[in-house]
Order: sequence, then C-alpha cells, then structure tokens
Amino acid sequence: MTETNVQPNHYGSEQIQVLEGLEAVRKRPGMYIGSTDERGLHHLVYEIVDNSIDEALAGYCKNIVVTIGTDYDIEVQDDGRGFPTDIHPKMGKPAVEVCLTVLHAGGKFGGGGYKVSGGLHGVGSSVVNALSEKLRVTVYQKGHIFQQEYVRGKPTGELTIIGDTERTGTTIWFKPDPEIFETLVFDFETLKQRLREMAFLNKGIRITLRDERDGREQVYHYEGGIRSFVEYLNKNKQVMFPTPIYIEGEENGTQVEVALQWNDSYNENVYTFANNIHTPEGGTHLAGFRSALTRVITDYGKKRGILKEDKDKLSGDDIREGLTAIVSVKLTEPQFEGQTKTKLGNSEVRGIVDSLVADKLESYLEEHPDEAKEVLEKCVQASRAREAARKARDLTRRKSALETASLPGKLADCSERDPSKCEIFLVEGDSAGGSAKTGRDRHFQAILPLRGKILNVEKVHDARALSNQEIKAMITAFGGGFGKDFDTSKLRYHRIICMTDADVDGSHIRILLLTFFYRYMRPLIEQGHVYIAMPPLYKVTKQKREYYVYDDTQLAELLDRIGREPKPDIQRYKGLGEMSSQQLWETTMDPATRSMYQVKLADAISADQMFDLLMGDRVEPRRGFIEENAKLVMNLDI
Repeated sequence: MTETNVQPNHYGSEQIQVLEGLEAVRKRPGMYIGSTDERGLHHLVYEIVDNSIDEALAGYCKNIVVTIGTDYDIEVQDDGRGFPTDIHPKMGKPAVEVCLTVLHAGGKFGGGGYKVSGGLHGVGSSVVNALSEKLRVTVYQKGHIFQQEYVRGKPTGELTIIGDTERTGTTIWFKPDPEIFETLVFDFETLKQRLREMAFLNKGIRITLRDERDGREQVYHYEGGIRSFVEYLNKNKQVMFPTPIYIEGEENGTQVEVALQWNDSYNENVYTFANNIHTPEGGTHLAGFRSALTRVITDYGKKRGILKEDKDKLSGDDIREGLTAIVSVKLTEPQFEGQTKTKLGNSEVRGIVDSLVADKLESYLEEHPDEAKEVLEKCVQASRAREAARKARDLTRRKSALETASLPGKLADCSERDPSKCEIFLVEGDSAGGSAKTGRDRHFQAILPLRGKILNVEKVHDARALSNQEIKAMITAFGGGFGKDFDTSKLRYHRIICMTDADVDGSHIRILLLTFFYRYMRPLIEQGHVYIAMPPLYKVTKQKREYYVYDDTQLAELLDRIGREPKPDIQRYKGLGEMSSQQLWETTMDPATRSMYQVKLADAISADQMFDLLMGDRVEPRRGFIEENAKLVMNLDI
C-alpha cells in the first residue's frame, strides 16, 4: 500500500487568499459599485462627482464640469481645494496617491477635513481607480500643477509638478476597464438626471455636463435649491398654490431642508436625501417628516372646525395625496443601512426633522389660512375617495380558500403551482388570446386576454381604477393585491409578459399597462417581474426555409444575406391574431427561441415625470414633447 499526499477535501492556510491593495475591488466589483452593467458604469462618475460636491458642502467649490469624451472616457473638474499633495506621515506617499490606491482612506473619518459628506466609506476614488483601465489625476494647488497617472489602479510614476497655476482644484480623467464592464458607453440622459439632482440639492453650485461626442452641453445652477426642485417636479401639474412651502433649520449639527407643494394629482411623490445621497427606502428623516405633517394638518383642521371629530378621520395617506416634497438632511455622522445607502438609520434625525417641520409648518398654516383650507379640503376628499376605494379593493382582492370567489373566467391558468416557474401573458383581444391559449405550454404558461384598451389610471382616482373590469381581472389573476397593500410574495406568476401587436394600438396598450403597474404595483417593475414580448414583424420564406425578423433593419440585413433573387415571400404580421398557434409558440412564447425585454426602473424621479407628462391630464406639455420628438419616430403605422 502506497501513501499519497493528495487530500481532495483538505482546507488549510495555503488556500486562504489575501487580496492586497485594490485587488479585492477588481475581483468583486459588484460589492463596491452594485453591478458591472450600465448602472455600475455610471456609478463611477457619481463617486468622483460626490467628492467635488463634498468640497462644495465644505464651502470651497462653486463649479463642477463633467465631460464625456469621444473615447469612452470621462473627465470631472472642480475648483475646490484640490487633493492634498503633501506626504502622508504614515504611508510615506503623497496623500493624493494614498486616496487613490488605498481602500478606506479619505478625509471623512474625522480630522476636521469635512463637517458633512456623502462619501463616508472612503472607497470612492480608489474604487474608480481600481476599475479604470487608465486614470489621471491633476491637482491645482500651492501655485503648482501636480499630476500622476495610473493603470488599473497602480501608479505608473511619481506625483510630479508639470507647471504653475494660480487656481485651485482637482481634475480626474478616467477610462473604465473593458475587462470589468459589460458596456463602456456613457449615457448623457442618465448623467443629466443625476447631475441636475445634485444641483438642486446644493443651491448656488454650478454643474456643467458636456458631451464631446455630439457637442451637447447642459448647465445646472439653481439659487432656489430644493424649492426649485419641487417646482421642477410639479411643472406639468396643476399646483394648489404657486410657491412651495420651504422649511430650513439646524439642530445639533444636523441641517434640515424641506420643500413641499400639493398638486391636483392622486399620487404622493416624496423624495428623501441624506448628505445629497438619494435614500429611496426612506429612513428616520422620512418618518419624522411624515409624523409631523400628519399631526400638524390634523390638529389645524380640528382647531379650525374643518374636520368633524366624529366624521372625518384623516390618515397620513390622505394628507400626502397629491403631495410633492423633498426632504434633505445633512449630518456629520450618517448611518446608512448597507453600502448601497438606500435607507438612513440615525435615530436622532427623526426627532429633529419632526420638531422643525412641525414648528415651521404650523406657522405657515396660521399665516396662510386660505391655502391651509384648500389643503384640508383636498385631504377630506382624499379620505372619502379612500373609503370608496377600500370597498372596491375588497371586491378585487384575492379571496381565501374559505370564500367562494374564483379567478377571472377568461383566464386560462397553468397547472404549475410554484410561482417562480410560472408566467402569464397579457394579450390583446380574443383572437390573439385564442392562438396563445392553443400554442402555449399549459404546464407553466397562463393567458389573460384583455378586451380593448385598459383605463388610463394616471387620470383617475383609485375607486374608478378598481371598477374597471380589465384591471380587476389582472389584480385577481396576479394575486399580489393592489396599491400600498401589494405584496410580491403572494404573486401567482413571477413573469408578467405584455404580449401586444407590433403596431401603434399595441404600443398604446403596452404603455397603459406599464402605467397601471408603475402606479399600483411598482414592486413588480422594481423587482424585474415585468417583460415585453417581442413578436416578429415579418416572416420571410425562401426556398422552403422560413425566417422571422423583428424590424425593417433586420429585414434588410436578412435579404442581403439570403439574396433578393429569386424574390422571397415576405409576410408582414399586422397582429398576433394573424399567426397560427404554432408560429406564435415558435417566435414569441417558446423560452428557448423567444426575444423579450425586461422592464427596469433606472430612475424613479424621471419615470414619474414621464408618466405624468405622457399619460396625465395636461395637453400642452405632451404636445411639446411630441413636437420635440416627432422626427425620431420610425415604423409608424398610418
């Protein structure tokens, strides 16, 4: 018997990897920037801009210029104090090099560099450096211009003086690494949204965005700060009073800014920020704002006799209906829940926001009785509509096994009971519904035909939306509830697929469905449950071979490939009902061969505005949008 040293299950010290420097970032980029897709790519820009914003918060920076280059590169320039260039006492290297090469190194951990800052983990600049193919930092400081270059996080030489200057500031140029990122194309519109937001949150600062690829330039500079932000969010809505209520104050080093204004819509749009970082999940600052708002408005209504004690009971939802508000706090030691910073956890902030908002809002209502009365009347109307909606909601909510209510009659359900394996197709009309029902895989695919165009929920109150038969059918079929009660854990299908015709009417139905999902089932979109089916537009037959193409460009490419002589037979599908069940399965429903878009929510603020613009009551903004974009329309059915 021979002894062997091979131990397949051995786990010893030699298997423990120590990732030094920035290797950890390159190994697991998603831990630091969320993902390596388009979202993560743009996050690099935000990290660098956040540093410049921190300089602005400290009172040293007035201008920030972001330039999108022609070679998948970005440059961020500011006129702050500039990265420190002196030798770091512990590391023995220039401080700028330490900030760009060492994780958790920065001026925001104490030491008096910054009172308030968004980047507190000390990973921003170094992460960008680690994930860049090339990076160049230029510091204007002490009468000199300092410069250093890096490749994939490692310096290619020393920090050197390359000239003299009278200005101060930092310029960072970088080129994301193609080994890391799935895409390298920066989107002007995506950056525009974020930079505009930053300019609103920091009044007086000037942010310029330039695109060298097509010469576009946008300048954002708002002296009104978040007041201007609310006006911007309400620009396509009918507001109840012309100027937003503005509340400002400071307590124990925490600065609070709130701007709010009611409009005639039925939706609440409250956006919260902590140290300029958007906190979509809210946190203690949102809780403080909501409690103060509900308490002050209710007390004022009772005191003035507008609310009857026994009759009118206002909830927080009633008071916030049609409210647009920005809550921005700036504090020295923010505690975010997680690296993604989506929720503020500082317990003391709730009390500070609550007392400041309550005090200032109470004074405002006393000084503006007409406006206060208008707000109260809107809240009372919302309360009555809520009660009507509750009754309607009870009718649509999926009943328990003890009750007799069943699924909608026109739903062709699937036999699988595991929601993660199930999908439901929303199809346009009975003709497409018939083909889909026959062609589907009954094991995991359900079909729900919709008759005509569903109600535009952007223009109506909950009670009216819930009385619509098609909407009721969808709510009942999905099983997750509706509005604030919506719960994705109760969903009966994890893929909800809009399968409409490839024409104008089909597009309109799809938009109406997305409006409904966004307003009343937003987690569906946020968690990636909504898909758009891509049925082919043409069937091309040549020499008994069949090809399916999805647009005119693909058709031209196919004809170039297979030859135009002898002339192939080209069939254009006007609607899904023209396809046989077998064709529909092969092209649109078979998971092995189909094409689908997943609907994603990149930016809630811009999505909200777009739905309001395109689907809301006001015609003028929509006409402006159509005139502006009319030239971009392709494949229009006339």
